[in-house]
Amino acid sequence: MSTRTCILIGAGMDCGKRRRGCVMGPDAYRTAGLAETLGELGWRCEDRGNLPGPAWVADAPPGQVHARDETIAWTRLLAEAAETAMGQGFAIFMGGDHALSLGTVAGVAAHAAGQDRPLFVLWLDAHPDINTPKTTASGNLHGTPIAYVTGQTGFDGFPALAAPVPTENVCFIGLRSVDAPERAFITRSGMSAIDMRQIDERGIAAPLADFLQRVSAADGMLHVSLDVDFLEPAIAPAVGTTVPGGATFREAHLVMEMLHDSGLVTSLDLVELNPFLDDRGRTASLMVDLTASLFGRSVFDRPTHSHS
Repeated sequence: MSTRTCILIGAGMDCGKRRRGCVMGPDAYRTAGLAETLGELGWRCEDRGNLPGPAWVADAPPGQVHARDETIAWTRLLAEAAETAMGQGFAIFMGGDHALSLGTVAGVAAHAAGQDRPLFVLWLDAHPDINTPKTTASGNLHGTPIAYVTGQTGFDGFPALAAPVPTENVCFIGLRSVDAPERAFITRSGMSAIDMRQIDERGIAAPLADFLQRVSAADGMLHVSLDVDFLEPAIAPAVGTTVPGGATFREAHLVMEMLHDSGLVTSLDLVELNPFLDDRGRTASLMVDLTASLFGRSVFDRPTHSHS
């Protein structure tokens, strides 16, 4: 993290799935004090407000792709905003559902290519999100970003990628909801996939350290995409895709602390926060705390939260 400027970009994208609420995510992060927290850590934060993307639309019929045109519009908007912001500071994209990563990763990858550096992606999520509009069973496009940014087919009408991310540059941590076609694709594509069983057996530090070593050896830039459902639902209830058995409070903070120590991270997605489902803001506060760990707050400086 060579720069001391953070660019905050709100993306209240709420059309990547049918359950409403993620449109409120960016303002929940603001209310939870994201900019103030980073400011206390010595970073200058420039909040560029919320991007004027399409609003939520009525549900598509079962079996059909939901909000394709709106998602394409968001992808164009986010890719442009991401590429611009990357030339000016550390970009933080405040979502919004995970379909926003169709655009953010595409834009970050274009910037990295312009710097003649490879982009690596760390996907902290219960799901690998490697379906396409033609293979998704749900029709929800928040399950497709990794397929799109790695250049898979089936994204008719979406913007052409300036710089597809090589599949071997993608690492998943926290997987625990993977269907059979996704599992087969991960195996043959060379992606690194760390599911919760491996974390139970090896711990979370060793596989993450292996991946970070690869990024460093390649002089790569690292984009981190943090989905609320990476976390155990008991500590982060504000997500519409809860999957039991997620990362604990300490595991999640350890990941962020290691990422800070690596100095490799150049951009961040905060996605799938649905404040409508939260408990007195506790999930938003935890996501801000995790971001603070990524930006260097030590365990000794961590505040005590009251949710009364």
